[in-house]
Amino acid sequence: MAFDLTAPVVPEEVISLGTLIVDLVGVFAGSVLGALQAERRKMDLMGYLVLGLVSGVGGGIIRDTLLQAGPPLALVRPGYLTMALLGSLAAFLFELRHGPGVKLLATLDALTLGAFAVAGTQRTLEVGLHPGTSLLMGVITAAGGGIVRDVLSRQTPALMRAVPGYYATAALAASIVCLAFSQAGHPKLALLAGMLVGGALRLVSLRFGWRLPVKRVRPPGPPSQGPGKREERP
Repeated sequence: MAFDLTAPVVPEEVISLGTLIVDLVGVFAGSVLGALQAERRKMDLMGYLVLGLVSGVGGGIIRDTLLQAGPPLALVRPGYLTMALLGSLAAFLFELRHGPGVKLLATLDALTLGAFAVAGTQRTLEVGLHPGTSLLMGVITAAGGGIVRDVLSRQTPALMRAVPGYYATAALAASIVCLAFSQAGHPKLALLAGMLVGGALRLVSLRFGWRLPVKRVRPPGPPSQGPGKREERP
């Protein structure tokens, strides 16, 4: 039996240079944040690499699979896995959770969210899908990797926890701004404006403790006495 060692024919992936750069920035920043989750869970180097890779490229792989516009970019462009590995190793080698690194983490968090949101929105537009779909893809790209990371580390995804700081809301805002500028004929400005709006909303919401409303459940009242029962008196 002869094995075919020729290179496979892979459909050309559709992505502009600006979207690619922003996507790679999000991959690096997201992998750093994902790998730090391994530090909190006291994992070894392999844990850092796994959570970093999942957080860095997970959202993009989910997005590209849904778009069906060729194979996921992380599987055909070496830059994606390279940036994810570099981010994971940076989290392992450097102390980022204490001292000056704390402010850097907040910036990386906002940068990741904004970059992934606009990259998902712009890529969806570039493959020719409906503008409304691009908003959904922007949020999925921003949140997908983090959800998989949190599931692997056995905790409720940050997206669904009632904690201060807008996450999906900030990603949606970034996607809306990106879509508006893209539809107006300014795709490059759309990427920058969307990142700034989404990142700024994330940082401001964390600074002031903003969060979405939480349903208030009325506490149960005292048990009512059934018919025929009289209140006992001392």
